[in-house]
Amino acid sequence: MRRSTARKVSLLAVAATVLSVGAAAPPGGPRPPVKEPVAVGYGGAVASVDADASAAGIEVLRKGGNAVDAAVAVAAALGVTEPYSAGIGGGGFLVHYDARTRTVRTIDGRETAPASADAGLFVENGAPIPFEEGMTSGRGVGTPGTPATWKAALDAWGSKPLRTLLEPAERLARDGFTVDATFRAQTASNEARFRDFPASSALFLPGGRLPVVGSTFKNPDLARTYDRLGREGVGALYRGPLARDIVNTVRKPPVRDGATRVVRSGDLTERDLAAYETERRRPTKVSYRGLDVYGMAPSSSGGTSVGEALNILERTDLSTASQAAYLHRFIEASRIAFADRGRWVGDPAFEDVPTRELLSQRYADSRACLIRDDAVLTSPLAPGDPRSPAACVNRGTAAPTTYEGENTTHLTVADKWGNVVAYTLTIESTGGSGITVPGRGFLLNNELTDFSFAPANPAVHDPNLPGPGKRPRSSISPTIVLDRSDRPVLALGSPGGATIITTVLQTLTGVLDRDLPLVEAIAAPRASQRNQTTTELEPGLWNSPLRAELEAIGHGFRQNPEIGAATGVQRLPDGRWIAAAEKARRGGGSAMVVRPAG
Repeated sequence: MRRSTARKVSLLAVAATVLSVGAAAPPGGPRPPVKEPVAVGYGGAVASVDADASAAGIEVLRKGGNAVDAAVAVAAALGVTEPYSAGIGGGGFLVHYDARTRTVRTIDGRETAPASADAGLFVENGAPIPFEEGMTSGRGVGTPGTPATWKAALDAWGSKPLRTLLEPAERLARDGFTVDATFRAQTASNEARFRDFPASSALFLPGGRLPVVGSTFKNPDLARTYDRLGREGVGALYRGPLARDIVNTVRKPPVRDGATRVVRSGDLTERDLAAYETERRRPTKVSYRGLDVYGMAPSSSGGTSVGEALNILERTDLSTASQAAYLHRFIEASRIAFADRGRWVGDPAFEDVPTRELLSQRYADSRACLIRDDAVLTSPLAPGDPRSPAACVNRGTAAPTTYEGENTTHLTVADKWGNVVAYTLTIESTGGSGITVPGRGFLLNNELTDFSFAPANPAVHDPNLPGPGKRPRSSISPTIVLDRSDRPVLALGSPGGATIITTVLQTLTGVLDRDLPLVEAIAAPRASQRNQTTTELEPGLWNSPLRAELEAIGHGFRQNPEIGAATGVQRLPDGRWIAAAEKARRGGGSAMVVRPAG
């Protein structure tokens, strides 16, 4: 009889604004913590893409804070060191495991469209505007949800005041952090955009130059903004002078004289900010290999898509499959899940999303029988009907996958009591809208570009068109896995736009089916199929003999140099935690524990 998956996982793990940039950091200047992709020990664990941010979380845990406290501290620090991925100008989704009640709860902190928005938000003269013009504009900016998410999480499960938790990030912004190659490269990719917005240029291109690797980057405006939020609470972002500054920036983007870029205004109002609320949602849940997998329900498509794909894979023994057979099944399950996502998932306040039916094993079985070992499904694949499942039916009109920006960040935290947080936050594109709020030190999101600019297929209802106060569909997939005693086994998530779903799915199956240690499952070369004609492969698979094996049965591929940047934590039977992050993607991630042991 096969060993329980939870036991296999545990045993395997045991075995296994203007003072921005100067010259090189002087002696005695900020020294970044050592970046390691894996750590094992007691007292709690933190994994993120950035060592300074992970260290902020460890600092909170060592001072008696819990997982939620530490997650807020890490998120705030990432707003300093990863400002092109996240910050208080954006939003996100948080999944929390409460060790006392052994329950999982979630917070939807997704950005919302202005009350004036309608389905034609991105349509002019009868046609969608160019995506690039929506991306760099006030039109794409939604009401930020990140500060409200921090408040909601702390009110529900936190133990420390926000002011205390913002201190590490405020210190980082005031004193600076050391620029690495990733930060410089991301700045370079945004250089043309930043130069068109004086506040962005002054902050990120001081003296008109790109930041130098090894130099110290400071953001005194953001330090002052964090200080205000600490003293006055996050309501200071949603009402008052800061809210007015956000609204003025959106409604009249501050473009430099002589810029030729088309920068449209948005229609965000102070009333939109004052009305913003997070949503406490019931998590998605599926059973897989004797474990319970919890995720984020709509407005994110992460939980439904990961869950449906796992249900499709449940009937196949992936532990004994060849690597090619495993990847084939993984790719086809992803293709099907994305076909259904495109038709059925949107903001549940506006759309009748059949979440329960999408996650039923009955529906998954009706879709899984489409998969053959010797042939490949053709994309775009038509969706099924989860309310009336019909076995092996593949007919109808497909809803192609719309584009989502690939830059976001994910953090995972556990504490000494066994509480766990998986939290993915974002400003959408790398650099968000490219527009910094003058004098405030943070970029605004362009999250509304996650809406469909026009129906993906006019013949099919599109649940992701804009609407007043509507949340755009997301792919964010923070995930927590529990054993049958409702104790955590592992938690993980990733950035990457729509590739988040496939990254989380591949990492989960890598650990639960393929017996990979968590850090190796994160590091494994990735594939991503999103109901498109070809599947993306990272170089490790593109250059592998596996590609030819899969092409022989009909798969088509295109290369993607980097997919996702996952982090996770894993509980061991003796009470230790493993924290794991990327070995190489985005320059490598940072895993830390409170008391290293092993």
